[in-house]
Order: sequence, then structure tokens, then C-alpha cells
Amino acid sequence: MDKKVESYDVVVIGGGAAALTAAIYCGRARLNTLVIEKSLVGGLATYTNEIENYPGFPEGTTGLGLMDNFHKQAKKFGVKFKLTDVKSVDLEGEIKKVETFRNIFEAKVVIVASGGKPRLTGAKNEELFLYDKGISFCATCDAASNTDKTVLVVGSGDAAIEEGMFLTKFAKKVIVSVMHDTGKMDCNEIAKNEALQNSKMDFKWNTVVDSFEGDERLTRVNLRNVKTNEIIPIDVDSCFLFIGYIPNTEIFKGILDMNKNGYMLTNEKMETNIEGVFAAGDVRDKFLKQVATAVGDGAIAGYAAEKYLAESETFHTQIMSKDLPGVVYIWNAVDEKCRELLPIIDSFEAKYKDKVKVTKVDIYKSTGLANRLGVTTFPALVATRDGKISKIIKEIDNEQDVEAAFI
Repeated sequence: MDKKVESYDVVVIGGGAAALTAAIYCGRARLNTLVIEKSLVGGLATYTNEIENYPGFPEGTTGLGLMDNFHKQAKKFGVKFKLTDVKSVDLEGEIKKVETFRNIFEAKVVIVASGGKPRLTGAKNEELFLYDKGISFCATCDAASNTDKTVLVVGSGDAAIEEGMFLTKFAKKVIVSVMHDTGKMDCNEIAKNEALQNSKMDFKWNTVVDSFEGDERLTRVNLRNVKTNEIIPIDVDSCFLFIGYIPNTEIFKGILDMNKNGYMLTNEKMETNIEGVFAAGDVRDKFLKQVATAVGDGAIAGYAAEKYLAESETFHTQIMSKDLPGVVYIWNAVDEKCRELLPIIDSFEAKYKDKVKVTKVDIYKSTGLANRLGVTTFPALVATRDGKISKIIKEIDNEQDVEAAFI
């Protein structure tokens, strides 16, 4: 089957808070932008019944309501949406390709905001109670709604124990299912000791989840003792799973740099190891995974994408233009020597205005154009002819040095 090819400035993979924010920034910059989401626009946040820590909502808001507003805002700026699964990507070269079952989407920029998914227990009936029906994955999000209630925490790593202790500020009782022997946990020693001394926490050692029970909402979790196979029924109002998180990065393995757990590695500009490819949100290796931090990532990625495309336009239409030989002065506005050379560059430009095209590139905010030209020290001059680099001069003291780049 021949796949339909569509072209965009930016393709965003994922539809959560980071993806939608990046799309909003790109759409507002009048970039032709497509968001590809395989299931539900809004991501995991849509399953959170109440969000009380997102700024600007003193009375709180629902995850679905908040993400719906993000979605509407993106569409307001002309962002297009496709509900489908990405099968493969080709991210090398100036034009990237994102392939789905029916289409190949070409783009100058790809933003990976595919998020992740909490690791599940695999116990019976688990799928019936996920997210807003009793099984949660975020104590920060859902602690207040469990005030004076009984909750079960599954796991014993740092996240499980620290989030469990946080829940004790609200819940009447926090029961913790630990698969290890009495007193043994996977968390750090400080958290372990504090948890063992917390009067609201009750530990069920050598247990794993056997099944989840309830009608419309979770009311009981049956634990199984891994040594005796005894079933231990626990009546609960909610259950929090903290047994790990799985980033949605499978199709990017071997292409984009990741850590050992599969989270993408970026710099502060959300840039990956491939030019024109950015990553944002929970898919990144980061300290905190929340809607607020996803929005921050998305804003940076969207802004960086717009700057990357602007630099690409300058690079192709001006710097690498074939109509005239070119001289590119690469400088840093905060460097004194760079500033002192500006009058010399201006004088050279006036002298040869009909014979050479002069471009000044300030790297103070971005080294993108300098990187494309292979320049890492500043000031520097790059001479071009017929759309190719012909000379790089790193020692510049006078107008003769500038002319040497042209002659």
C-alpha cells in the first residue's frame, strides 16, 4: 500500500501536556504543526480527577478539563491533530520522516513528547480500576481527595515510601505492600527509618497484589503472601502503585540518546543528539514529572523549534546562497574583542557591498548557526562560494584579515 505523504514544519509525537504546549508555541509562531497521539489527547493527566497544584486554579481543576483547554488553545492556533500510532521514524537529514499505518509525515522539526506509562502489577481486574476508579499513580495529585481515608501503597522504592509518607498527611491510614522480608525495602535508609516510625503506616511484608475488587470503584485489594500463598484481603478507598515507570521510547532506541532506563537525554534547550529533534515532558530524564514541569519543557521545545527553523532559513537562503560569495562574521555580543571588530566588518561590507554578501551571526543566545558552519571559537570568519564553505579564519585583527577571507 502506497502511503500518503504530508509535509509540515513541525511534527509533535505525543498528545500530553508537554506536546500540547509545544504545539501551542509552534502554532502561535505560524508554523505548520501536526500533533500525533495514539489514544487520547491530553495524555495521562486526563485520568486525574482533580489537580490542585497547577498554578492559576485556586479552586483546583480536573485533568480532563485542563487538557481540553490545552487542546482547544492549540487548535485555535491552527495546529492539526491525527489520532494514530507512530510505527517508525527517520530523523536523519534536514527533512525528518514520521511513519504511521497510513501516512508518512515529513517535517523539518520533530518534537518527541510521547510521555510514558506507569508500570502495572498485572494482577486480576487491574484494568477495571485504573486512574479515576481507585488505582492512582500520583500522590501529589490525589492525596487531598483521600483525606481521612484508607489507602494502599504498592512498592518499597524511594518513590513508594516517600509518597506514602506524604499520603499520611491526608489519609487516615496508609497500608504498604512490600514484596521483601520484614524490615527490608528498596528505598534509602533515611526514608525507610522515617516510614517505620510513622504511626499511620502499616506494612504488609512478603506480599504482592493478587487481585483488585469492587463494583464501579475499587473497594478491596487482595494481597498474596509470596512465601505462604495466603490471600490477605485489604479494604481500601484507593490504591497507589509505585513500582516503576516506563517511557514510551521503544521506536527511538538506537536513534536518540537515552539513559539505561530508556529516558531521553536532552540539554536545557530540549535538544537531543540529532539536530532538529527535541524531546519534552515525561519522556525525558528529569527530576520531577508533573503537568507544570511538562508545560515548561513544552514551552522550551516549541520556542527552540521556532528558533531552529529561523536559523535554518537564514543558513540556506542567506549564508549558503549561491548568488554572491559570502563572508560570515561569527561573534559574541558580550565579548569585548568581538565588539571591537564590528566597525572593521562594517567597513569591509561597505567597500565590497556589490561583490560579497556579509552576514553577522551573534552566538550569545544560540550557537546553532556556528555549529552548522563548524565554528566553535569566536570571533571567526567563514567564507562561502557557490553555496559551500571555502575558508575559515580564526585570527582576526584588521581589515586585511577580513579581506583574506574574501580574496
